[in-house]
Amino acid sequence: MLRRSVAAAVAAERAGFDDVWFAEHHFMPYGVCPSAITLAAHVLGRTSRIDVGTAVSVLSTAHPVALAEQWAMLDAVSGGRLWLGLGRGGPWQDLEVFGAGLDRFESGFAESLDLLLAAMTRETVSADGKHFAFRDVPMTPRPERRPRVVVACGGAESDAVRLAAERGVPLLLGMQDGDDEKAETVAAYGRVDVGHVSTVVCQVGDDASDVVRAALPGWLKDGLAAHVRFDGQPRKMRDPGEYTEHLCAIHPIGDAGYCVDRLRTSLRRTGVSHVIMFVEASGTPEGTYENIARIGAEVLPALRNH
Repeated sequence: MLRRSVAAAVAAERAGFDDVWFAEHHFMPYGVCPSAITLAAHVLGRTSRIDVGTAVSVLSTAHPVALAEQWAMLDAVSGGRLWLGLGRGGPWQDLEVFGAGLDRFESGFAESLDLLLAAMTRETVSADGKHFAFRDVPMTPRPERRPRVVVACGGAESDAVRLAAERGVPLLLGMQDGDDEKAETVAAYGRVDVGHVSTVVCQVGDDASDVVRAALPGWLKDGLAAHVRFDGQPRKMRDPGEYTEHLCAIHPIGDAGYCVDRLRTSLRRTGVSHVIMFVEASGTPEGTYENIARIGAEVLPALRNH
């Protein structure tokens, strides 16, 4: 799966995509990348033009200064091609394994985010907080440019929206929300022109809906069931079939013309023009590569000429 992800990223660069993003999950058979920034580093070395991002690096289990060091190093050697998508994560067993604890997840995101942003933009950094406390240290290598950071949020009522707005950091809008919900979230943030990023499922083809309906429920079932809560309690799961139907209804899944119209409509309704596309919904590497090529040839040119 990891090798296929690298091949998909190379194919995306060849097809004319602007950027490619990697998710991060621990101890799961679904999404087997435990370090998005590590995979991003490899792909930066395998490509020459395309930007690479993390969607997301989980701040509840990562040390913000260590993540800032990794970003500064990769930013320097890649010529500024790295994005950092940041998220709080979930109340999963990761918190136990990595020693972060539930309190870090429940109350530590703002402190972690502020420390990371400081470490990414200053020559020295120190901390005197609830979760991090250390003397002033120099950031090495020194950041060469302003970081490109987005913060994942769970809707208009999410604390992450307020935190991001207060710090002037753009949002990463999830694929579970349609245009109305995303527009509401952007309105709660208060500004459109800061570079928010929207996530969609994109599958091109006359039979695209059938392809997604055949493959995606199995993925979702495995993924949703694999999360183990920190407190050992069973988690509530969305019905995979119903969730797939929801995604098919709100995202660009259809022939190329429909996908272009759907994306144009989303841009008009949300004001968000930077879109991450989940392109693997066919469930096969061949289907993924074909989908990437078709988006590059039939969808992206029409959007860029709009």
